[in-house]
Amino acid sequence: MANAWKRDNPTQFHQSKTICLLITSTLLFLTFFIYLTNQPSNPNPNPNLSFKTQFPFYPIPPFDCLKCPQSHPVIANLVEGLKYPFLYSLSDLGTLPDKPHKNIVRMLKGKLFRKPDISVTIQEVLAKFKTSGERGNGLVVDVGANVGMASFAAAAMGFRVLAFEPVFENLQRVCDGIYFNRVGDLVTVFNAAASDQNGNITFHKLVGRLDNSAVSATGAKMAFKSNEEIALQVRSIPLDEVIPESEPVVLIKIDVQGWEYHVLKGASKLLSRKGREAPYLIYEEDERLLQASNSSAKEIRDFLHSVGYSHCTQHGTDAHCTKSG
Repeated sequence: MANAWKRDNPTQFHQSKTICLLITSTLLFLTFFIYLTNQPSNPNPNPNLSFKTQFPFYPIPPFDCLKCPQSHPVIANLVEGLKYPFLYSLSDLGTLPDKPHKNIVRMLKGKLFRKPDISVTIQEVLAKFKTSGERGNGLVVDVGANVGMASFAAAAMGFRVLAFEPVFENLQRVCDGIYFNRVGDLVTVFNAAASDQNGNITFHKLVGRLDNSAVSATGAKMAFKSNEEIALQVRSIPLDEVIPESEPVVLIKIDVQGWEYHVLKGASKLLSRKGREAPYLIYEEDERLLQASNSSAKEIRDFLHSVGYSHCTQHGTDAHCTKSG
């Protein structure tokens, strides 16, 4: 009976039904194609969280905050008294109950974080460039970024920043700040030490103190002699290999506990730019730390003079250097 049913009822579509099916299929395909072509190539479920970069030419990959394990606990706050305020995250919390970090105490009292001196300095210098309209689109380079107090001070003003920091725990806090301040499109950070050689370098960090690490073991322990010091290998790279000649640079800040001379030597081409094209320079000039790294303030000043920096002034333990127009 089954065979007879098949013979009596052949499975054939009417011609008009076939045409209708083809038209419907075509319309569905076109609708699906239009939908796909209108989707973003890399959709971001959180439009406020951005870690993109505008610099495709790096010889080493930037530090990937999205793949970085989150540090904890996270204690962050807004800084007080800046024209362009920002948030940053503490890396050293101090010890309880004897010596908690001073900013933790301030938070418990309902106060903002105390404004870091370097943040004030950075914004004062950059404000002059913004007011004059000179090199407003230039790059700020932060060598020895720590937790980003100079980087975020610049980014809060709209400047693009390259930050170099070899201590992993500090990098985690920089990533916190990138998220808190929504500046992933402005701040690019490298897990590396700027130097005059490309390769690896032995770096010394202190247990319980992440703000005084240095290439020199003596320099790392100079301020905190009782802390244990740990040696580790980190990537080193000259600034000249990271920043192309076509990229304008407004300011370079260097705070590397005595390794400043080597950072400057690795930026010889950058510092040799003529007149106003040369960056404003801020670097720590602590003679004790410099001697611990077998250099000196005089050696730095002689080198800077050789590349055209004839105007240097002292601001506490920092030197500010410029070229005449």
